[in-house]
Amino acid sequence: MKGLLLTAGLLGLAMTLASCAGTSSSTTPPGNSQAQIFVTGEDAPLPSVVSFYITLNSITLNNSSKSVTLLSTPETVDFGRLVGLRSLLGFNSVTPGTYTSATFNLASPVIYFVDMTTTPPSIGTLKGTLTNPAVTVAFPTGAPLTVAANGLAGLHMDFDLRQSLAVNGSGQITGSVNPVIEVAAVSASAALGTITEFTGSVVSVNSSSGTFTMQGPYGFQEIIDANSQTQFSGTYTLATVPVNAIVSVEGTVQADGSLLASGVEVITTNAAFISGRILAVSPGPQVTMFVGEELPNLSPTIPVDSVYTVDLSTVSNYAVCFFDNWFTQQFFNANTLVVGQRIFVGGTFTSGTFTPSMVSLRRQGVLGSLVENTVTIGNAGTNQGSFQMQNDLLLSYAAGGPFTVNTGAGTTFVNINGLSGLQTAGAANLAVGGLVFDDVNTGKPVVWAGRVRVLP
Repeated sequence: MKGLLLTAGLLGLAMTLASCAGTSSSTTPPGNSQAQIFVTGEDAPLPSVVSFYITLNSITLNNSSKSVTLLSTPETVDFGRLVGLRSLLGFNSVTPGTYTSATFNLASPVIYFVDMTTTPPSIGTLKGTLTNPAVTVAFPTGAPLTVAANGLAGLHMDFDLRQSLAVNGSGQITGSVNPVIEVAAVSASAALGTITEFTGSVVSVNSSSGTFTMQGPYGFQEIIDANSQTQFSGTYTLATVPVNAIVSVEGTVQADGSLLASGVEVITTNAAFISGRILAVSPGPQVTMFVGEELPNLSPTIPVDSVYTVDLSTVSNYAVCFFDNWFTQQFFNANTLVVGQRIFVGGTFTSGTFTPSMVSLRRQGVLGSLVENTVTIGNAGTNQGSFQMQNDLLLSYAAGGPFTVNTGAGTTFVNINGLSGLQTAGAANLAVGGLVFDDVNTGKPVVWAGRVRVLP
C-alpha cells in the first residue's frame, strides 16, 4: 500500500514511528522507564485534491528542557487521500514527560488533483515547493501532551491543506505550499485517537490467544486482538479468517502497541484489491476510478495514483464497510454506484489481469460550503435533519450543483452547536465524514454524515 494513510476532515493517521526503524512496536514490550506514543492526523483539503504526498524527514516533541524524536527516518505521507479516517501505521517509545510543542521537518510535496475539463474527469499532477520546510507547532494552552512512564498517549496532527496550498485568482493550485498544522494531545479512546480503518493482509492467526497478525505498509506488522465484542463480516470468525486474506480493521490502540478490534471486514481471500474515488460510471456497470491504494503492488497494470476502469458486470457481492446486515445490498449494489463514492474492489490478480469479485463502500470525507437557508431540522432540539453543500468537486459534479447531507442523533458536530448552529452559520466551510449513497429517486449522491466539522 503506497503512502501513510492519514486522516483528513476526518482524514486519519494513527502512525507508529517504530515502524520507521524497521521494528514492530507490537512485538517490543514497553521499557520500565518508557512511555508509548501513537499519532493520529486530520486534514482539511481543497475539494479538488485527491492526494497530497509530502516527506516527513523528522518529528520531535519539545519542552523547555529537551526534545524527543518520534520519527528520524524519512517517510512519505499522503495527507490528501483519506478524509474521515484514522489508520494505524506505527507506535513508538519516548521519554516520559510533558511536551508543549511538536516540530515537523518536511520535504518534496507532490499534489494530485481532479481535472474536470476532461470526460470523464481525470487526474492532474503538480510538483509543489515548500515556503517553510520546518514547522514548530505549540499544543493548545493548558493542554500539553503529557505521558507517564509505561503510559500511553496520542499526538493528533491536523494538516490544513485548504490554508497550506496557495491558489491563484481563478482558484487554481499554484504548487506553493506553506504548511499550516495544528496539534493536540489525545487518548486512545478519544474520537481522534480511535482507528477507523487499518487495511492489510493477514500473516498468521492464533486462535488460542485471540489474535492475528497483519502486514501493514512499509514492512511493519501489527498484532490485532479480537474478543467476544469484535464483529467479523459475513460468517467469518477469528478461526476461519485465512492467511493472506486482505482485511480492514477498526478499533483502539492498546498500551503494548496492539490494536483491539471492534470490527474486522474480510475484503478478499484472493489477496488483491484496489481502492479509490469513482470518477465515472458506465453501463455494465463499468467504473472509472482514481486508484489511491492497492495490495499487492499491481503495477504496471494498475499503478497507484492512476485512473483505471474496472468491469464489475460479474460482481454480485456488494458490502458497506463494517455494516453486515441483510439489507446492506438494498442500499449499495451495482445499480447504486455514483460518482464521488470511495470504494474497495477485491479480487484476484493473475498474469497481469485483475478480476474483481466484491465491492465495498467505504467511509470518506467530503468538503464544501454550506448552502445558506437549506438546514432542515426534523425534530426540534435534535440533530435529525439535513442541509445542502456545494463546491466539493466530484460530488457537485455528479449532483449537478449542491448535494444533500443527512444527519441523525449519532452525528457528531465539531466547532458548531449542531444543526441549530448551522442555521445561522452562513456559507460556512464544512468537512463532512460519512457514507455516500446514490439517491434512487434522483440518481444523485447523498451523504449520510457521521461527523460534521466547521472549518476555519
